[in-house]
Amino acid sequence: MSHDNSGGLKFYNNVLSIFDKAAAFTDFEPGILHQIKVCNSTYKFNFPVEIDGKVQVVEGIRVQHSHHKSPTKGGIRYSEMVDEDEVKALATLMTFKCAVVDVPFGGAKGGIKINPAQLTVKQLERITRRYTTELIKKNMIGAAIDVPAPDYGSGPREMAWIADTYASFRFDDLNSLGCVTGKPLGQGGIQGRTEATGLGVYYGVREAMNNTEDMKAIGLTPGLQGKRVIVQGLGNVGYFSAKFCAEGGALVVGIAEREGGIYNENGLDIEAVFQHRKASGSILNFPGAKNVPNSMEVLEMDCDVLIPAALESQITKDNAPKLKAKVIAEGANGPVTKEAEEILTQRGIMVIPDLFLNAGGVTVSYFEWLKNLSHVRFGRMEKRFQEMSSMKLLSTIENITGKSLSASERKVLTHGADEIDLVRSGLEETMIFAYNEIREILRQNPKIGDLRTAAFVSSIRKLGVSYQSLGIFP
Repeated sequence: MSHDNSGGLKFYNNVLSIFDKAAAFTDFEPGILHQIKVCNSTYKFNFPVEIDGKVQVVEGIRVQHSHHKSPTKGGIRYSEMVDEDEVKALATLMTFKCAVVDVPFGGAKGGIKINPAQLTVKQLERITRRYTTELIKKNMIGAAIDVPAPDYGSGPREMAWIADTYASFRFDDLNSLGCVTGKPLGQGGIQGRTEATGLGVYYGVREAMNNTEDMKAIGLTPGLQGKRVIVQGLGNVGYFSAKFCAEGGALVVGIAEREGGIYNENGLDIEAVFQHRKASGSILNFPGAKNVPNSMEVLEMDCDVLIPAALESQITKDNAPKLKAKVIAEGANGPVTKEAEEILTQRGIMVIPDLFLNAGGVTVSYFEWLKNLSHVRFGRMEKRFQEMSSMKLLSTIENITGKSLSASERKVLTHGADEIDLVRSGLEETMIFAYNEIREILRQNPKIGDLRTAAFVSSIRKLGVSYQSLGIFP
């Protein structure tokens, strides 16, 4: 099935133009910058699969953008719209995304040109296993080589098939489970992976809004408490972003989805909206909320923070002048177009870029990879020791003071960290540290102009130093 590939090319050129803008603020020689910019390897292949008694040829692609660190890392898209330029753009962004949050991977991306909705589970499994076999043949998958992950159209089930196929071929590889991340929990996955991207969005937004100086500049009081939030998309990223923002004290006043939007200035119960959509197939007609038939209109309604967590190019030069939000937090990949960002920046609206903000997924994928290589669950060795130490300390304090704590207080104070605690703590540290690093780059050189360019500058500096240290360049 053919389609117009110009969208992918435009996306790729847009990524390269942001790179060029940011590169001008670094002092590496042109040769190093060119190496950082280009995709190192692109592998396109076709393989036959029997579907409904007929042979069909399926197209696959894997792009490895940068080998400055091993392995390379990036998701696999299952979509009829997969094209080379789009995959190259996403692989390039993965390199910079990993660098911005100090995850030691090069960027990669893959795609299988199919429509998963039109295939049975057995057919999907056959295609996934065959795609994996093609990567194994070319030595383009492995814990130390290239580590795929889920993306649009794929999930934990497909990752389990990939891991199993790889283990069948590389049965002597002790670290075979580390060949892919986003696996089911019982098959080498990690707790906290499902909500990782949305939780990362929350940590990033909270950190940005805790800065008194920056909030004053855009006319907001510091902190997320009491701020009105609108979320576009109630998929994995949108749902968890909204859920954690609400738990952090924000009011989620609007949600936009394909079928339309809902708005309630007193706040929406995210879990209740989610269950309502599950039952009725739509977020519309949610009790107490106003229906907005055109979902794009919800983005223009009254709020402090807008989180586009659906598709790319949702905020354009047409609707950017109408937005009322003071902070745009990119949960999705590329929801704000280049022209729109220029308008928003001129209007003094803060855009927290996807390059940083939705890196929670790859951060927790990194933790999963580490878990697979270490062959031990996080917290297994230290949790009980921490609890016993805390209990001894509490008992000593109670003996000295003569005051005793309630059972619930003791439980909170003596809780030892298990896997989910450590994953969330590591993600929180990653997002806070990375945000302040980007903000400092922008503060030191205001000519950079915006957080997105600052994030690219941060990445390019780290990549440049890596290439120089490899001894390839003077």
